[in-house]
Amino acid sequence: MEARDPELRRELDATLQARGELGPEYEPALIDSFLEKVEQRLSGTRDAQDQRTRRHQAEQQLAAARSAALPAKAAGGFGERFGFGVVSLVLAVPLSAIGVANAGIEGLVVAWLGIFGVNAVHAARAWPWARGRQRNASDWEG
Repeated sequence: MEARDPELRRELDATLQARGELGPEYEPALIDSFLEKVEQRLSGTRDAQDQRTRRHQAEQQLAAARSAALPAKAAGGFGERFGFGVVSLVLAVPLSAIGVANAGIEGLVVAWLGIFGVNAVHAARAWPWARGRQRNASDWEG
């Protein structure tokens, strides 16, 4: 007989040795004790497998939740859009002044075209027809 689990093999040998020393009247108790150890070993293996399965399922659910949340996050909520608009307007004042001071009306136009461009790109993230063309991080991996 090939011993696949050396610890269980030692337990079996100890049980058989104890049976020889104690006699046949203790045989049912010894067998029950050995079977309990086998059941504990099997349930420990099952518990470890169950735990690995639960961990794997949790990782899959977490990955699915993250990937489902990405499109909503990429589009940006109201707070993000509002904050970006406020920051753009606050920065527009000094950029306009710098543009006018350095290049006159042409500098003002260039500054406002830049502000408009940045806001247009940011707003385009929320457009439904542009969402299909966004690249995922996995698109850049080899």
